[in-house]
Amino acid sequence: MNFAAQTLDKASKSGVMIATAESCTGGMVAAALTEIPGSSRVVDRGFVTYSNAAKTQMIGVDAALIAAHGAVSEPVAVAMAEGALANSDAGIAVSITGLAGPGGSNHKPEGRVCFGLAQIDQATHFETIEFGVLGRENVRIGARDHALQLLLRHLP
Repeated sequence: MNFAAQTLDKASKSGVMIATAESCTGGMVAAALTEIPGSSRVVDRGFVTYSNAAKTQMIGVDAALIAAHGAVSEPVAVAMAEGALANSDAGIAVSITGLAGPGGSNHKPEGRVCFGLAQIDQATHFETIEFGVLGRENVRIGARDHALQLLLRHLP
């Protein structure tokens, strides 16, 4: 069973709805979940917030937070997850923001992806994974799979 199927199974058993807020993956987590028949029982919605404006307009990420930390940062990943949770009927929300490549800088290298995981009445979890220069497709696939594993680990 793949990560998406395992996540859906666990969410279904616990009765928890899922929301996603994705930037560099462009909806790949929501697509992986909704590819599976019956996913509508636990997938509430997915936000593809690729631009900074979309992060602000769709899920309420403060533009000043983005200006202060950059879109690829743990504070923005936290705000994205919390915004997805607040703007949905979900009990858990995962967010992804990163630099899939090509490109990057010494300060924010290619392959850096920040994740947030928000749940009702719990502190928001966040982490950064340095996937490295694997190529755009591989970074995006790695980020998708990591987000699904985060959901799997944090679902009750």
